[in-house]
Amino acid sequence: MSTLPATFDGAPLAGDPGQSVAAALVAAGVTSWRTTRRGGRPRGIFCGIGVCHDCLLTVDGVPNQRACLVPLAPGMVLETGDGRG
Repeated sequence: MSTLPATFDGAPLAGDPGQSVAAALVAAGVTSWRTTRRGGRPRGIFCGIGVCHDCLLTVDGVPNQRACLVPLAPGMVLETGDGRG
């Protein structure tokens, strides 16, 4: 498979075509990419099907995107979500 280049908080991130952002992050060893509104606790993927809101992050400047539902695209800029939207 070909690798799709992207960045997560400024660091290179690679994934495969058809892979979700969450899957690419977990494959890269990243398990948390959001903090909670109260307490700043780390969150990452939980349900993996778009029902919960644990995997929210900023995708290409758009906040509160579900990483489990967004397919990775070449040049995508991903940033940690801060719980405030």
